[in-house]
Amino acid sequence: MKAKAVVLIVTVLLIALAALPAGAITGGVPDGGQHPYVGLVVFYDAAGNPLWRCSGTLLTPTIFLTAGHCTAPDGPAVPVSAQVWFDENVTTATGYPFSGGVTGTPYTHPLYNFGALPATYDVGVVVLGSPVTDKGYGALPPVGLLTDLDTRRGQKDLTFMVVGYGLQEIKPTFMAERSRLKATSTLVNLRSALTDGYNLHTTNNPGKGNGRGETSGGTCFGDSGGPVFYPADSNQVVGITSFGLNQNCKGADFAFRTDLPDLAGWILGH
Repeated sequence: MKAKAVVLIVTVLLIALAALPAGAITGGVPDGGQHPYVGLVVFYDAAGNPLWRCSGTLLTPTIFLTAGHCTAPDGPAVPVSAQVWFDENVTTATGYPFSGGVTGTPYTHPLYNFGALPATYDVGVVVLGSPVTDKGYGALPPVGLLTDLDTRRGQKDLTFMVVGYGLQEIKPTFMAERSRLKATSTLVNLRSALTDGYNLHTTNNPGKGNGRGETSGGTCFGDSGGPVFYPADSNQVVGITSFGLNQNCKGADFAFRTDLPDLAGWILGH
């Protein structure tokens, strides 16, 4: 199940169950070079055929963080390799989706299971074959950061930043420009049946922005694996874009939390 991945082999979006994997930034604006360490990743089978694309974050010279539903097999489709592009507009990348990216090997968290919602462990990494040292890096948060935020007053006013290369719109127009976009969103819930200590529930509603040149919005198909930053103007990745609740990319976004115990150890252990 590709919650918010964009499939390259076919032209339709894969939809399964009530939770739909995430895609592109909706209601956002061009990144403008703010997050050069956020990239677009394409996964390939053993024959070198492209399977689907997602987004993700460079954490070290060789570790690229993305979603587990991007790195894991989906039926007969088994991703065995990947390429990552850090161009802000990948439509200009030579050879995409077959050449020109930084190559790597995908790995999926051993507890990944989308059927175990909310404890999906929707976490994956791509270990790059060549180090990338000129983009800067995202950072993982302290353990329990979001839990601490949820217990304080005014949490509904918390602002997050989502970044990715996914679709910009499903209806009324299908828009799938491969550009790095950003948007701000606010906290909805951390203690519902769909979150329950594992996921971050944020808004996905277009708005007027926040005075910093950013527009409120959310994620869509192709933004899967992309980062949710908090504070919004930082490089701290508190969530990995995971799924939504409808095929139109409206209303609600869910990201798997990166502040869980032992998660950083698995991610950075590669």
